[in-house]
Amino acid sequence: MNEQLAAIGYVLLWLGLVAGLAQLVKRYVPQQPEWGRKLVHMGSGPTVLIAWGFGIERWIALSAAVGVTVLIALNRQFRWLQGIEDVNRHSYGTIAYGLAVVFLLWWGWPHRAAIVAAAVLVLAIGDGLAGLLGPAVTSPRWLVLGQQKSLLGTACVGLTAFLVGLWLFGTVLSLPQLLLIAAVAAALEQVSMLGIDNLLLPLGVAFLLNALLP
Repeated sequence: MNEQLAAIGYVLLWLGLVAGLAQLVKRYVPQQPEWGRKLVHMGSGPTVLIAWGFGIERWIALSAAVGVTVLIALNRQFRWLQGIEDVNRHSYGTIAYGLAVVFLLWWGWPHRAAIVAAAVLVLAIGDGLAGLLGPAVTSPRWLVLGQQKSLLGTACVGLTAFLVGLWLFGTVLSLPQLLLIAAVAAALEQVSMLGIDNLLLPLGVAFLLNALLP
């Protein structure tokens, strides 16, 4: 039990650090409002690795995820921490992120913890980098359901999915299977109206991994 409490403490400490940095970014770099949001987006992902590494029990992980998702929903309404919300865009991406983690934990924790970790990391890092680099660096662009996408942003998601899959499952998945995961992740990220990609991307990656893995 002491190890479980220590793990919870590490998770909370990490999340507090990420949220604090996001607030600092919002305060000192106000001309880049997206940076704070993406810092939270990417920084939240590694918490699943902490939980996995410490073997946090299912009920603790699930309860924590539900609690954080409720706080995210309340923050969207009351703006306690404005650094994690984009006040200029109508999106439910942060809530969708939380719901995705809740569903993945309910579905696969701890017996499919590696799949849960992979799906969350693809969302956190891949989608986060796409949101940062895609608008900032010139590359071919197109519209999907009214949302602008870029070749660089799409490549960030696909490459992240490939590398995460290689890292966690490189000994059991073939190169064509890893490329399939990358392609599916890149395709799912295209559907992003109202932030729904934060739900579709991790769930799609998780279910595909579950189908491919022995």
